[in-house]
Amino acid sequence: MIRWPALRGGPGRYLLLFLALYLGWGVLTPFLPAVLAGQGLGAEAIGLILGAGMALRLLATPLVGALADRRAAPRAALAAMLLLAALAAPGFTVFGSFAPLLAIGLLHAAATGPVGALPDALALRAAAPAGRLDYGLVRGAGAAAFVAGTVLAGLAVGAAGGPGAAIWLHAACFLLAACITLALPPPVLPTLAVAAPRAGTLRPLLALPAFRLLLLATALISGSHALHAGYATLYWQAAGLGPEAIGLLWSLAVGAEVGVFLLLGRRLLARLGPGGLCALAAAAGLLRWSIMATTAALPAMLLAQPLHGLTFAAQHLAAMAVIQRVVPPALGASAQSLYAALGVGLSGALLTIASGALYGSFGAAAFWAMALLCLAALPSAWALQSRLA
Repeated sequence: MIRWPALRGGPGRYLLLFLALYLGWGVLTPFLPAVLAGQGLGAEAIGLILGAGMALRLLATPLVGALADRRAAPRAALAAMLLLAALAAPGFTVFGSFAPLLAIGLLHAAATGPVGALPDALALRAAAPAGRLDYGLVRGAGAAAFVAGTVLAGLAVGAAGGPGAAIWLHAACFLLAACITLALPPPVLPTLAVAAPRAGTLRPLLALPAFRLLLLATALISGSHALHAGYATLYWQAAGLGPEAIGLLWSLAVGAEVGVFLLLGRRLLARLGPGGLCALAAAAGLLRWSIMATTAALPAMLLAQPLHGLTFAAQHLAAMAVIQRVVPPALGASAQSLYAALGVGLSGALLTIASGALYGSFGAAAFWAMALLCLAALPSAWALQSRLA
């Protein structure tokens, strides 16, 4: 049974934060390209704006995270980035030429990059052994809110007669999230027996063997999703699956993700440990991508898609557990930001680029390359388990 926290206390505020944050992402993600197209941009210009934003996020995320730790102000940094994103977003609906839209896109990307890592840093600190917060619960609620946001955005766009409504909903959600962030209880750093490394520096993090192993395993497992994200729908369409079946398959993946976050994640983590859960995610990825490389038959896909709960959600929970266990609390924002940039973002960007060539050359057989990435992650996961034992 899920025990939802009372909304008045600290745990409840974190729940509200993740709900507002992921609702804001959910309303924006499906419709931002349509908004840019409505402003008169072609496919090449839209791709350039989105690609440049992705690259800037990789730079901005660790820089802001390091600054937040150096100033011991992760709440203030998160609130500032959320406010900046909320103020920048309406510019997508105002300007009608490439140069100003590129500037707005870069400003919005710089602000939203750290928005993924800083909430996790704050939530993990609140979910420390002495804390009352269930991280899996709030993160699972966020995943469900993302789905709700896509539905809400579709209704709003239909009612307004244009995709610009999604931008204003996104700005409102992020503004609300900024206000909630400022209302979070101040984080309490435990007194350490030994002096922690200077906050805001990345070198001490990379000196931690377990953190390096986590980055490598995450890059391989998370990056293996790139081909699926970009080409699964095309693959299923070519195999003759209709839009209803394709929608069902995507829904199964998201539902499994929410289920692991809310129901199974804590039990799996307690039974397997972070390294063991990471290994389970890699093994699930090996199975999932091997199935997709072999067949697109609907019964097989109905078995493969729920594995997303392990390949994504379980891997994320394992990563959060590793960071909580080995990273000094004063470096929490830096660790989350470096994890988001190097463990997830960089590999995702590079493998997204590579996926186009792979799928174009090999079709469904390209999924064997994704399976090999997960196979390559297993030694890192086992080594991580040994490090944490």
